[in-house]
Amino acid sequence: MTIVVTTPTGHVGSRVVRLLIQAGVRPTVLVRDAGRLGEETRRRVEARQGDLTDDAFVRAAVAGARTVLWVDPTPHTCPEPVTVSRRTAEAVARAAEAGEIDRIVLLSSVGAEKRGGAGHIDGLAQIEERFEATRADVLHLRCGYFFTNLLGAADSLAYGVLTTTADPDRPMPWVDPRDVGDVAAARLLNDEWTGHGVQAVHGPEDLSYRRVAAILSEVLGRDIRVRHMSDDDLRGVLRSSGLQDGAVEGIVGMAAGTRDLVPEQSRDVVTTTHSSLAAWAYAHLRPVLLSERV
Repeated sequence: MTIVVTTPTGHVGSRVVRLLIQAGVRPTVLVRDAGRLGEETRRRVEARQGDLTDDAFVRAAVAGARTVLWVDPTPHTCPEPVTVSRRTAEAVARAAEAGEIDRIVLLSSVGAEKRGGAGHIDGLAQIEERFEATRADVLHLRCGYFFTNLLGAADSLAYGVLTTTADPDRPMPWVDPRDVGDVAAARLLNDEWTGHGVQAVHGPEDLSYRRVAAILSEVLGRDIRVRHMSDDDLRGVLRSSGLQDGAVEGIVGMAAGTRDLVPEQSRDVVTTTHSSLAAWAYAHLRPVLLSERV
């Protein structure tokens, strides 16, 4: 069983690698800097060091694999996020077309089912379609909003503000990336599934921003209030930070395009994971804010 994991030092990839090792598998990991893996992990994996945007490197690294976990490495700050996401996945798609890999598990997102109109998520939608057009068996993991995105809001949370362009009272799926890693690892280790499929990963409950603020207030020991901003206000903030228009629209489009979305798959025993926002925030967000106190 040859399993290739991309972005093995990320929130999801690192969890997958650890679980595969614990299951007795020696995965192949594609990493820009093998030193970031840690000494114990490096001894237990086949590390291929290179750039995921380098087609030749990716094609050679995945050739002969039974299953590949593809995590799009394209940052939201990229000037052309959708185009770059689609282009970066092309090496894996060509390997699948040539019969060099058998199966692909794609880390996708809620909103990709729209097939357009969801900003940078449109890149994942195009990757889904591209992979499905190959000879490989393909599974798309359509995930909810990651708890870890709150780490990027740590500065404003320190001042008691949680900002969003979403309807503050509309619940949506939120999920711990570690739970996404659990589901991904389970699928990678299951050698039985075939064909094309979708599995949503919704987290333990749908949460509105108002509810998130209440949970964070309790965990962080400070009052967190929701501040709503318009899409145009967000555009102004992003442009003032130096982002180009393509990146700005990719970020704004993700929020705007999923604002009224009802996920394609409902919440059930398959799509619901267990880690709560409160537990995650206590373990990961609270220490960050405490370290910033003076």
